[in-house]
Amino acid sequence: MLYETQNPHGGDLYSRKILLDFSANINPYGTPQAVKDAVAGSVDALCHYPDPYCRALVSAIAEFEGVEEKQVFCGNGAAELIFSCCMALRPRKALVLSPCFSEYETALKVFGTEVDHYLLRREDGFALTEAFLPYLQSYRGQLLMLCNPNNPTGQVTDRGLLESILAVCREKRIFLFVDECFLDLTEDGEAFSMKPFLKENPNLLLLKAFTKSYGMAGLRLGYCLSGNRQLLHTMGCQVQPWNVSIPAQNGGIAALRQRDFLEMAKKTISEQREVLEDGLRKLGMAVIPSKTNYILFQGPRDLRERLLEAGIQIRSCANYIGLSEGWFRIAVKLPEENKKLLEAMEKALKE
Repeated sequence: MLYETQNPHGGDLYSRKILLDFSANINPYGTPQAVKDAVAGSVDALCHYPDPYCRALVSAIAEFEGVEEKQVFCGNGAAELIFSCCMALRPRKALVLSPCFSEYETALKVFGTEVDHYLLRREDGFALTEAFLPYLQSYRGQLLMLCNPNNPTGQVTDRGLLESILAVCREKRIFLFVDECFLDLTEDGEAFSMKPFLKENPNLLLLKAFTKSYGMAGLRLGYCLSGNRQLLHTMGCQVQPWNVSIPAQNGGIAALRQRDFLEMAKKTISEQREVLEDGLRKLGMAVIPSKTNYILFQGPRDLRERLLEAGIQIRSCANYIGLSEGWFRIAVKLPEENKKLLEAMEKALKE
């Protein structure tokens, strides 16, 4: 838990009454009923320790992802896996993009790593371009951490550029960590995944989670994929053996059977993202076109506070390196919820 430390993330529903939460980019349909049933059905097993090897869950993930079981490692949410990977690698220097998910840098600094930032340019829509390659070629560090799609920008890096990045990393002996947590909610997400390169590249690790795709943030369940069995073994030595609970394991297995649920969500996200982006522009916001289930935009500096008065929470991005006050991120939700957000924004801007 956090202790006398400011929460740097969205999704805080506990400090005040929130009617609509757009600050956490969760599947707009929430948690599948099958997952709820699997979690509820775990009650009678709570007197037992969970399987420390997550055998049934690992098998289900391997089948879903089309990888070998030995390439799968499960954890108590994506955050634990970020920390255990950084703990296992312990690089002297690491490179992250900015703006990007802050937990990478938080984990790296816990283990004494010097963190460098590659600033994404507003002129490029905060997208990673081939201009990064010469920079990476001259970089003298041991780890590169990327997020695809990037959080909070919603930009996707195509596989061709990622292949070039991987080739440079292999040549320079840089370990490549790619967070693919939002690909399952991204149109044609599979085409951007680096899974085909796992077997031949032991310097590659991919991060996935059930949190956003299946609305399971409260269960804490994530996994990573890598062909580097020594790394996964070392990561396993960094965490306690029962870190993935019985309800989480059973819920994860049930979630992976809900392929229609993901397809339904992607269709809704694609349609509603367009509605939201158009609505934001009409309200005078500067919008960064997104490819996934959240949108980065720029508006009045006090917009978040104005919306909180109406019980609506959005994510301030002022604490992201490369952004400032007035940048916000919103999740793409269901039509009626998105309509309420735009109406509340319009009212707040007039007051």
